[in-house]
Amino acid sequence: EGLVLSYKETLNHHQKNLAEFGKILKDLVEGQKFNIQKIGLVRFNPFREAGGNMSFSLALLDGKDNGIVVSSLHGREGTRIYAKNIEKGGSQYRLTDEEKQAIARSKGAREP
Repeated sequence: EGLVLSYKETLNHHQKNLAEFGKILKDLVEGQKFNIQKIGLVRFNPFREAGGNMSFSLALLDGKDNGIVVSSLHGREGTRIYAKNIEKGGSQYRLTDEEKQAIARSKGAREP
């Protein structure tokens, strides 16, 4: 009888631990949705007179497709950098083709 009670107590202890671990895991998974999880990069040449693909668009998205897309336009006179908010995979600002491509790449889209 003592052995059965000991096993029952151990089982109850393990069940409490499992419930606690389940809550911790759920909190971790939920919290990870707001970390950068998806990254897409597109290099391109926006100006005919500049050689090489020195310009780029970089999409950084979380698990809910929210984040930013950063674009750098490199020319002879200098480099300009732009950033646009991304919400649910889109933006309130007009996106360039390269920015759209960077977002699609971050989501794992295949190249044609």
